[in-house]
Amino acid sequence: MDNNIKKIFTTIFICALLFCSNKAEAMKIGIVDGASLVSIGTSKEAQIISPLHNKAFYTMKAMKAYPFKASGNTISIELQGQWFNLNINRIVIKPAEKGFISTKRRWYRGEFIIENREGSLVVVNNVSLEDYILGVVPSEMPSKWSYEALKAQAIAARSYAIANRGKRASRGYDLKDTPEDQAYGGASAETATTNSAVLETKGIVITYNQKVIPAYYSASAGGHTVNAGAVWNKDLPYLKAVPSFDEGVKKNGHGLGMSQHGANNLAKQGYNAYQILSYYYNNVKFGRLDPAWKL
Repeated sequence: MDNNIKKIFTTIFICALLFCSNKAEAMKIGIVDGASLVSIGTSKEAQIISPLHNKAFYTMKAMKAYPFKASGNTISIELQGQWFNLNINRIVIKPAEKGFISTKRRWYRGEFIIENREGSLVVVNNVSLEDYILGVVPSEMPSKWSYEALKAQAIAARSYAIANRGKRASRGYDLKDTPEDQAYGGASAETATTNSAVLETKGIVITYNQKVIPAYYSASAGGHTVNAGAVWNKDLPYLKAVPSFDEGVKKNGHGLGMSQHGANNLAKQGYNAYQILSYYYNNVKFGRLDPAWKL
């Protein structure tokens, strides 16, 4: 038997339901939710960590897929063709420095938390805020669009993420990786242009009355955005209906806040990211986050 496999079974797990908290990054993004089995790989060697002891107990080889499955209320790993029960319901997979981690045929920055919740697996990308935004911007807006529109998208996405942090806490993460929250393709989605737009706006958010707003946006408003009351029967002071500058594009989305097609059209006319955002969001200001946010 492989020495690393032996280590799994010589580690003593005092209680499978109690855990030491692993150091959290700014965002936890739900990548997989409700799976019976997932396959995980890493670009460099990675440690599987038990949150119970906050210690690594197995080393994953680089560029090799490792299957994990839900076993009752715990997690099992397949090694050398055999399944081994880890006897815990939550693990952390942490790649070596500058390494990437993979599932769903995509690479991600940061680390993965795998948890057995009610008999199925949840995979969470524990990642810094800015690394998360790197994977959102090209997933939400074509990378070949005008640069100032990409910058506006970065600021809006960052604001939305912070204002909605904890939205999905009941599932063990902040936001989904789908357009239901924000589309997020991880490092596989990144481009040089969108990365530059994120870096240039690092830490910048949209505020109203000194609070970061959930900067709602949609692909197209079909000629005119709407007040929040038209969607939720409750108006928000920073969301006012305005011409969306996306005429000729079929409405796609709720029509609140920034129209992405409209932002691109305004950028083509020479407006910068801050002018675009100030147009779509009423009486807002811009601020820069404290570094404590793990940018």
